[in-house]
Amino acid sequence: MNPEALVVIPTYNERENLPVLADRVMNLPVRVDLLIVDDNSPDGTGRLADELAAQKPGMHVLHRPQKSGLGRAYCAGFRWALERSYEFVFEMDGDFSHNPADIPAFLEAMREADLALGTRYRDGIRVINWPLRRLMLSLTAAHYVQWITGMPFTDPTGGYKCFRRRALEAIDLDSVQSNGYSFQIEMTHRVWRQGLRVVEVPIVFTDRFQGASKMSRAIVWEAIGMTWRLLWQNGLRRRPRPRPQADRKPH
Repeated sequence: MNPEALVVIPTYNERENLPVLADRVMNLPVRVDLLIVDDNSPDGTGRLADELAAQKPGMHVLHRPQKSGLGRAYCAGFRWALERSYEFVFEMDGDFSHNPADIPAFLEAMREADLALGTRYRDGIRVINWPLRRLMLSLTAAHYVQWITGMPFTDPTGGYKCFRRRALEAIDLDSVQSNGYSFQIEMTHRVWRQGLRVVEVPIVFTDRFQGASKMSRAIVWEAIGMTWRLLWQNGLRRRPRPRPQADRKPH
């Protein structure tokens, strides 16, 4: 019986992290498949992923011709998942900032949800290896998104998530506009504003110890502008659209 869950991990120059990360994902106490979406990494991450996939049943690799952003990579992975029979689709970073050991907790939460968000800030702050400036930027961004959009989530910019299949099917992936970290905000908002059930799962976030962060000033400005576009798309409402009672529970 094939696993119901797929973990999608975009990679760009993650050769040092990939072997251990793949081992941890593929050896969890729950069965999941793994999809690496590689953007033609110059360091050979894609070739290494192919070698690992040849040794690990359930590990797959999707090669893209060039680096074109986090959002495009995830959307490619989501389309790949929807073409197959997966019921739950994870997004997770390839730098160990997200702990694969949290995956069972996400799947437990998904019994009553269409989207589970990993949160660093609910009931305290759980962030390791971040300078104070970066932490304050993240907290400020979370409050900004809450204030503009009305989404009540403590960590709307986080990138560790699990989507139920019907949540992804409800999103027109071709119309997703954002590509940097604002992609996380947009995807959550598109699910939430349709009245689908969104829950939060506490996680510990550990910033990368190897490789380089992809954060930039352009990514920050993209997120600021995207937040206002989402409010406009929702008809200036700071609440979800009402759904029929019979359609509110996960299937």
